[in-house]
Amino acid sequence: MQSLEELIDTYKDYPKKGVEFKDLLGIMQEPKIFKELILKMSSSQIIKNAEAIISIEARGFIFGSAVSLQSSKPMIVARKPGKLPGELLKRNYNLEYGNNSLSIQKKALCKYNSFAIVDDLLATGGTVNCVYKLLEANHKKVTGLLVAVELRKLKGRFNLSLPIESSLIL
Repeated sequence: MQSLEELIDTYKDYPKKGVEFKDLLGIMQEPKIFKELILKMSSSQIIKNAEAIISIEARGFIFGSAVSLQSSKPMIVARKPGKLPGELLKRNYNLEYGNNSLSIQKKALCKYNSFAIVDDLLATGGTVNCVYKLLEANHKKVTGLLVAVELRKLKGRFNLSLPIESSLIL
């Protein structure tokens, strides 16, 4: 069976010169490997200690929904501007190649007090930190972050003050 690393393609200078984009979509093309990864992520103490999951747009939705289904935990989404209706909680953040903002529906947070953040990849930590601070500002607990892949050289782990579990560190 192939390893996770063999299923990840790297695109240089995408979406901007100097960035090495890691494409994890190949993992979904190997159902046995994807299932094994989701089972591992779902069994994490970070998930067990959370009442709900927050997944981050867009590839984080793939991993978050699968972990949500496997762990029987509700999933809430953090989306980019203009994608969610209703009253929103919003925060700006910086990426390694620009800036953006994320929103969460205020109503979606009401039932839960603790959340696990699930995303596909940890790079600089800007996106995750945005979600973490949004939750913290609304008096919610974050049990930790689960990612399929972490890019060690970008040192995102050191920009975050929460437990982190990565299935693969590149």
